[in-house]
Amino acid sequence: MAKKLDLQRENSFFDDVLKYFDHAAQFVKTTPGILEQIRHCNSVYRIKFPVKVKGGYEVVEAYRVEHSHHKLPTKGGIRYSEHVNQDEVMALAALMTYKCSIVDVPFGGAKGGVKINPRKYSEEELERITRRYTSELIKKNFIGPGIDVPAPDYGTGEREMSWIVDTYNTFHMNDINALACVTGKPVGQGGIRGRKEATGLGVFYGIRQYLSDAGRAKALGLTTGIKGKTVVVQGLGNVGYHAAKFFYEAGAIIVGLGEWNSAVTNTKGINPEEAFNYFKAHSTLDGLKGCKTLKNNTDVLEVECDILIPAALENQINKENASRVKTKIVGEAANGPVTPEAEQVLLKKKTVIIPDIYLNAGGVTVSYFEWLKNLSHVRLGRMEKRYQQAQNHNLLDAIESSTGKKVTTAQRKMLDHGADEIDLVYSGLEETMIDSLEQIIKTMNDNKKITDLRTAAFVTAISKIVVSYEKLGVFP
Repeated sequence: MAKKLDLQRENSFFDDVLKYFDHAAQFVKTTPGILEQIRHCNSVYRIKFPVKVKGGYEVVEAYRVEHSHHKLPTKGGIRYSEHVNQDEVMALAALMTYKCSIVDVPFGGAKGGVKINPRKYSEEELERITRRYTSELIKKNFIGPGIDVPAPDYGTGEREMSWIVDTYNTFHMNDINALACVTGKPVGQGGIRGRKEATGLGVFYGIRQYLSDAGRAKALGLTTGIKGKTVVVQGLGNVGYHAAKFFYEAGAIIVGLGEWNSAVTNTKGINPEEAFNYFKAHSTLDGLKGCKTLKNNTDVLEVECDILIPAALENQINKENASRVKTKIVGEAANGPVTPEAEQVLLKKKTVIIPDIYLNAGGVTVSYFEWLKNLSHVRLGRMEKRYQQAQNHNLLDAIESSTGKKVTTAQRKMLDHGADEIDLVYSGLEETMIDSLEQIIKTMNDNKKITDLRTAAFVTAISKIVVSYEKLGVFP
């Protein structure tokens, strides 16, 4: 008989991850020693350093956690938040390990965090904090193209990544692969086209793939595809904004949007571009034209919809509000937005939860492409684009010659071109999200005792990591 999840405590994020791991581990055939090794974080680095800010000096608390060294380098974002703590960073690092495993990206998991509210600092102060944090990582060998490769996360972006790579370059002037020490950089500094929207686009591809199967859609009382589906997105940061944008462009109706300080709803639909620009201008969604303002920002999670996308922080859907969530699909765009206790409530209501360790892996997938680009020193598409274009041109000419018919200018423009970097990135990401979901579905179908996607995703991830450890010969 399968063991049930231990639901005695709902607080520690890392404990939540362990609950999921322990529940899934019973379905993986291997020695207990390997599972115990996978379960724990390998390295935890806690730092406190002084930084000069307006009015004097401030001591900043920061972390870098490497969860698993079964493959190197380790990989994971750096978040800037006043809520950062060791438990959170450990949990996020563990999730990165499983995420990389699911999408077949050859990294171990890691995560970083700096305990600050970035809104309270000037750009100059943020640069000092970022560069000092990077130098601390360099001192202890917690960053490097083949060691540990950070990326953006909540509260950070291209700007911070450019400061990190510049600082790393200062210490490693002769390392020709130095650009690969971090991903999510501006394109002009070794970044890759498509990285910014990658996580949100991956969320779109993943949910679209789930609803592409008639049987899966029918079980939820839905038709296949995205068009006409009602969607709620919590969070208009990089991930939430792009997820909302791609769903909107595919014909979904965005009926609710939430941010850290406000939330709105409109049953007729909200244009996420307009909402995003309004929030940038007013620092709130309150008063958005045509929308009803909700009393609390978290109330958006309770707006009735077909697809709910929490794209903010962890533990947003918990035992207190889970019974009021009215959706058919929860797509976890954030890390750990649903607690184990809340998950049991949702599953009893037949809600499908597409888990974070699969659904928000688009970012690390495209980060992998960027890392490969930096190591190869060649832009994706540079060598084959013109060749593909010439081949397509010749093929169109042959078709026109043999049929006696001419294609339109618009048709020729669409067909007569070679793949550029962003085309290849989107194609690679789409293939990854489709293939990975079907692997998870197969795991669930192969074992009738596995009844939810999260357990199936963890089993899929753990099984692949076990193979890596067995091949290393660490456990004879």
